[in-house]
Amino acid sequence: MSEFNLPLSNKVAIVTGASRGIGKGIAVELARRGATVVLTYVSKGSEDLVEEIRRTIESFPHKPRVHACRVDLSTLEGPQILINDLLAWSEQNLRVDILVNNAGVENSSTLAELTVDDYNTVYNLNVRGPLLLTQAVLPHLNSHGRIINIGSVASRGGFKKFCLYGSSKAALEGLTRTWAQELGGNGTTVNCVNPGPVQSDMLDNIPKDLVELQKTLTAVENRIGTVSEVANIVASLAGKDGDWITGQTISASGGYAMY
Repeated sequence: MSEFNLPLSNKVAIVTGASRGIGKGIAVELARRGATVVLTYVSKGSEDLVEEIRRTIESFPHKPRVHACRVDLSTLEGPQILINDLLAWSEQNLRVDILVNNAGVENSSTLAELTVDDYNTVYNLNVRGPLLLTQAVLPHLNSHGRIINIGSVASRGGFKKFCLYGSSKAALEGLTRTWAQELGGNGTTVNCVNPGPVQSDMLDNIPKDLVELQKTLTAVENRIGTVSEVANIVASLAGKDGDWITGQTISASGGYAMY
């Protein structure tokens, strides 16, 4: 097949938090476009979901490779545990082309209700996790690599009860711009994709009145997005189409949030 049919052929992609929702959609789309995909997940209860994703990917005609690793990326040790697993899987020849920092956790508490434990839960995974994992991947990242952080329109939305989640995603935007400057010398790009409301498990945690308001304010068809629409944006950034885009935060929200 041509590079247009399989634009990510011979690329290796890591997608964190890939057992469901947007992470699953991104992993499947990258594989559909030819990439070898590494899936991370944290819960033993997600093993059946991950196996289902594996079967889906392996059923594609071009037979992309897939590898799964159960690891808690909110811990200090998690990123190196993943790298060690991948070194063994690759027979000590680990080369990565695409890193999608998708794993994240929400919190819907008011300022008065928040605890230090809440802060640690959100920031350890949403901010420290991508930072330490990206750092751990760097020695194995090929030139013209792609780092794509998955943020949220909550980073700029000022939604009540989402100060921890929104501020953690705003931090990802800041990391994106800095990393783009630091890593661009060899053609590596770093971008952040901010989904708006998307039909997924996480949407169930959002107040229904807020979701309805967001639909009303969404320019394209007054609806919420789909996982595949977000995955297509990420996959485009991961390939040749992303060569000249870096340091950007892209609102994947159908015009709900316009940057």
